[in-house]
Amino acid sequence: ELLDEEADARTASPAQRAASRTQGRLLLRVARRVWPAEALEELARRTPSPHHPVALGVAAYAAGATAGEAALAAAYHAVSGPATAAVRLLGLDPVAVHALLAALGPDLAAVAERAHPPGPHPPGPRPPGSWAELPACSAPALDLLAEQHARAEVRLFVS
Repeated sequence: ELLDEEADARTASPAQRAASRTQGRLLLRVARRVWPAEALEELARRTPSPHHPVALGVAAYAAGATAGEAALAAAYHAVSGPATAAVRLLGLDPVAVHALLAALGPDLAAVAERAHPPGPHPPGPRPPGSWAELPACSAPALDLLAEQHARAEVRLFVS
């Protein structure tokens, strides 16, 4: 719950918060079917519509992924979603776009490593006060575009 609240506080745009929660709810629904685990059930009980990053972390845990693998999945998701949208909206060559995604592999691994450096980490969850150390980057132009998109008559994507 605390981590979900921290994600909420770091997402300035109400439209982006809603999109993140929609994507999180959908991921949680799928993950509960694919990887039945108490952690997913507990998340569903406590936060039925969690932010996407929270759902991704718990789904990765339920799937047996390491924290580094979860970070890599998050990094890949950050670029693959927009790439898929670009193929659909701009008519780009899907093979060329996926070749570009494959070429980004080392960069995505570097981003994931920065998020979760290798080496020993204390077992168990982080102490509650450490969540305040999470980054809170912003992109005001994207926030404004998200709000405009949420009010559009025709929307092709949740986010």
